[in-house]
Amino acid sequence: MKNKILGNIKKYYQLYLLLLPSAVLLFCFAYLPMVGIVIAFQNYSPALGILKSPFVGMKNFMQYFRSYQFAVTIKNTLVLSLYSILVGFPLPILLALMCNQMKTKCFKKVFQVITYLPHFISTMVMCGLILIFLSPSSGLFANLFKLLGHEFPNVMSSAAGFKHVYVWSDIWQHLGWDSIIYLAALAGIDPTYYEAATVDGASTLQKIKYIDIPMIMPTAMVLLIMRAGSILGIGFEKVFLLQNVQNIMSSEIISTYVYKMGMQSMQYSLSTAIGLFNTVVNVIVLVLVNLMAKKLTDSSLF
Repeated sequence: MKNKILGNIKKYYQLYLLLLPSAVLLFCFAYLPMVGIVIAFQNYSPALGILKSPFVGMKNFMQYFRSYQFAVTIKNTLVLSLYSILVGFPLPILLALMCNQMKTKCFKKVFQVITYLPHFISTMVMCGLILIFLSPSSGLFANLFKLLGHEFPNVMSSAAGFKHVYVWSDIWQHLGWDSIIYLAALAGIDPTYYEAATVDGASTLQKIKYIDIPMIMPTAMVLLIMRAGSILGIGFEKVFLLQNVQNIMSSEIISTYVYKMGMQSMQYSLSTAIGLFNTVVNVIVLVLVNLMAKKLTDSSLF
């Protein structure tokens, strides 16, 4: 086994040299910082450092589990994550299937570019646009409502409306980009399948149902597994930028709570414990979903 590995390295050393800088960066910025996980089990003090800070075991985890914010952050994170998956998983597939049926190449390219462009808007700019458009006094929708003789509600101050704003703005921004991988999978389908279906008199919907969807299903399952593996990993930046006092009951998620505990309250051990708990849950969910997908569809990530 050892000789085989050394033989492969010697044979493909050029490729390994190209891989080396990325491997070094990954080790330095992803694996070396994992030493800091020990802070989760300490009463960490920057003055004492990791080696001299007192060990407290599971105290930080129990503090989080017993706190009022535990149920709130878990609930809000799960609601946003599951809502995003339920809406954001099938829509890129539908968009890819629709683009694949477009016959006019010029229109197809223009349509794809228009749907891809929002993906390149930074999170900061996107949140600024959302706040401007949804402003109850001078926003775009407020002015449209005034023209119709109605008053536009203050959506961003509504705890119930926050999840809809977050999810649907995210769908609009990333829908086109997320469909690219499905378009690539559709492009790899053997044209003889379509020719045989045409000879048999199959309609466009039948081709989609019996050829396109089954052929892209392995790709879809792998992406679903990856999304399920980050079910508690809702991004910090967008939620934090859209968060305010009025909607905080539905916008306080694990990542924003970790930031506030660690950077604002300087409770480094508690924030590390919460982050470690988040990661462990994500790994467990990833493994379970992968096993289920492997058993049900024969498609899996590993």
